[in-house]
Amino acid sequence: VQMALVLAATSMTTLQTLSVPLICAGLAAIIYGTVFTVRALQQKTESEAQGGRAFSLSTALVFALTLSSILVASAALREWFGETGIIVAAALAGFVDTHSAAISVASLVASGKMSAADAVFPILAGLSTNTISKMFLAGTSGGRSFALRVIPGLIVVALAAWVGALGILASG
Repeated sequence: VQMALVLAATSMTTLQTLSVPLICAGLAAIIYGTVFTVRALQQKTESEAQGGRAFSLSTALVFALTLSSILVASAALREWFGETGIIVAAALAGFVDTHSAAISVASLVASGKMSAADAVFPILAGLSTNTISKMFLAGTSGGRSFALRVIPGLIVVALAAWVGALGILASG
């Protein structure tokens, strides 16, 4: 949903082109999440609500800096290496934040420097490398039990997005 909102705000053409992969990924996430929700509702455990903040200025600033850097790097890599450079830039950026990578690529589409069809692979590359980062964090900070529940879902969602994208290519 966040990816769809980010793409809608940046380039509706890119959102339309990525609609099938995003729907596939979303359905996979819903199904995987539903399985765990049903299991959790069947178990009786007491959990304590954790407090937190809804907004972090430092996180917002890091996001803005990351986005700006990725925009510049994407444009430079595109000039030097063509479409391959954009895929590399988006994949590297995805390790930090998939949305920044998607915004950068969608901005190139919105400015007419790239077609929406050419944006699919870089955006999914960023999503995939971000999935790797999330898997690493799940394994290192959440413990074994958490990782064993979260990592398969992350993989299923990323694969569903790629299957949706490959389905578009096969039909087109």
